[in-house]
Amino acid sequence: MMRSVAFKSLVAALAVGVAVAAGPAQAEIKVGVVDYGRLMDESPQGKALIESLRNDAGTKQRELQAQATTLQTKRDKLTKDRATMSQDQISRAEKDLRDGERDLARRQSEIQDDFNARRNEEMSKLQRSLIDEVRNFARVQNFDLVLTTDGVIYAGTALDITPGVLQQLNAARGGAGAAAAAPKPATR
Repeated sequence: MMRSVAFKSLVAALAVGVAVAAGPAQAEIKVGVVDYGRLMDESPQGKALIESLRNDAGTKQRELQAQATTLQTKRDKLTKDRATMSQDQISRAEKDLRDGERDLARRQSEIQDDFNARRNEEMSKLQRSLIDEVRNFARVQNFDLVLTTDGVIYAGTALDITPGVLQQLNAARGGAGAAAAAPKPATR
């Protein structure tokens, strides 16, 4: 993990160094920085994904809660009726409770695994989509270089194109053709 961050930082530094070295040959180099985490959190697609995941998780959580409530009701009944039950009835009720608890734990684990797999898959799709959006935005806005904040120690707000990309994403969700009217990002 640490090597990956160091490698990304090195690549970013080299890219900036090459761009700066090419400066005399070109009039001006346009560099932008994207806060990728913010895009994931604030884009319409990211917000929709988070809401969808929350709704699904809430539904599954209610199912698990209902199963836990049923088990608690059985536990309470066993405690209340134990004195009037035969040993065989007690044994069956205790076995039923153990089986129910195992089933609940298994379902909780399965639901968590399914949720994690779905979240990872959907986040991966979102990430690919946002990368395409950033690349398109950079091409349309004539950027020479766009970095993510992962590989940058400091980036001034004048270089941050995240608000423009978010505006383009929101405009694209609102209607076709609105993306072309995205504002130009701040320049140096």
